[in-house]
Parts: sequence; C-alpha cells; structure tokens
Amino acid sequence: MTGTDERADTFVRTDDGVSVAYQRRGTGIPLVLLAGQANNHHWWDGIREDFHPARSTVTLDYRGTGASDAPREGYSTPRFAEDVVCVLDALGLERADVYGTSMGGRVAQWVAARHPDRVRRLVLGCTSPGGPLAVERDASVRRALAGPDPDAVRRTLTELMYTPGWTQEHPGPYGTLGDPHMPPHARNGHLTASNRHDAWDVLPRITAPTLILHGGQDRLTPPENAALLAERIPDARVHLLPGARHAYFEECRDTAGALVRAFLA
Repeated sequence: MTGTDERADTFVRTDDGVSVAYQRRGTGIPLVLLAGQANNHHWWDGIREDFHPARSTVTLDYRGTGASDAPREGYSTPRFAEDVVCVLDALGLERADVYGTSMGGRVAQWVAARHPDRVRRLVLGCTSPGGPLAVERDASVRRALAGPDPDAVRRTLTELMYTPGWTQEHPGPYGTLGDPHMPPHARNGHLTASNRHDAWDVLPRITAPTLILHGGQDRLTPPENAALLAERIPDARVHLLPGARHAYFEECRDTAGALVRAFLA
C-alpha cells in the first residue's frame, strides 16, 4: 500500500473483539507513531507532518481512548502491542518503522520483541524498560500526579512535559496531557498498564536497529532508563537532548525530528 490522505478514522476489530480506530496520513514508507499513556492519536498532531511526504504515518487510538472501544478489561502494554499488529494487518503492512514515546515506547518494545519480522526500524522515546530494574520517578512527582485537584495535576503534568520558557511561547492547548473524554475505568486501565510494564527479559529479542531518544531533564521518566534500554537491546544507540523534558519530541521538534528522519533513512 502507498498510503492515503483520508482524514476519517478507520476501524479494525481485534482478536478479543474490541473496535480500535486508526488513522493513516500521507504516502510512502509507513511509520507507526505510538502515543503516551491515556492519550489518543492527537498526541502526534504537532509533528506528524514532519515525516511527510517521504513516508506515511499510522496512528491509532488505544483501546479506552479516542474513537476506540473502552472495554472494562484488557489493558496492558503487551495487549496494546497486539492491537498495533491488528492495525498493521488491516492495512496490509508486512513491515513498518515504529516510533513510540512514553507508554508508546513501552508498547513498541513489545511489538518489536514479539514480532521482529514486522518492525524494520525502531525508535524509543522518553520511555523505560519497566520492572524492578527500571529507574522510577521520584516520590514528589508521584504524589503531585496523584493529587486531588485536577487543575493542579494538569499544571504539574505540563511542567513535567515542557520547560517554562517553551510554554510561555507556546500557550497551548497541548495534545499530550491526556484524552479528556476517557471513562475513569479506561484511565485507570492505562495507568495500570504503564505501571506494570516489564519488558526487561524480552528486550534482547529485538532485532530491529534501534534509536533511543530522551530529554536530559525528564523527571516523568528519568533519563537513566535510556542507558538501561541500550544495554538490553542489541546494537541500540542513544541520544540525549540536553535541557529537554518529557515532551522532547514537541519542544525540540527540529532537532529530534531530524535525528529520527536520518535514522529511519
């Protein structure tokens, strides 16, 4: 397939009966873009066009987000990875490049480890291998994100995503702060999926050439995790973006985008 410029969602029924919405834009070599926890495909709105017209981009609304179904069960990073493979099958794509950030990077790890024949090149951004050996965010960040005031939590999340100087110049709205229409059970499902992620044992199975990107000032997912991933994934390379926070891909759009495009090329 060469791609499509259709703007409407398309749907695929997964093997456990969930309707998952996906979107393909542009033409050319396919690049699958995987968003962060509790976010839909709008996570990528600010930058996906940077990969056109050389390639097409494929996104999806994770189960529980966007136009996809929100089942009561079935939330885990391995399950999300199987949903990605269902989308590839629906599009008739035997192989694709995969770029996952935050929880999307956790999902991408499972796609590449379980289905190495489906991933040509892999980019992991601001993510973690999970499990007991990963470097967790500090207790103050966890407490702030679990606070009772939604506005305060949103302010904290914005500060974790972007530097103050960038938000002054770019007042939003931001597409990386969560899908506001998610039902509570789905939001909790995403949180549990991300927290329980542990791909440590399967990371050496990844055969795709891998680029790991991380913001040097990321407190949401500490940058030490980039080195851990590189130790576990054969021949992976790491690039830290000094001064960047969790949403490095948006704030450092020009630099990060150029790195990814060069690696994929």
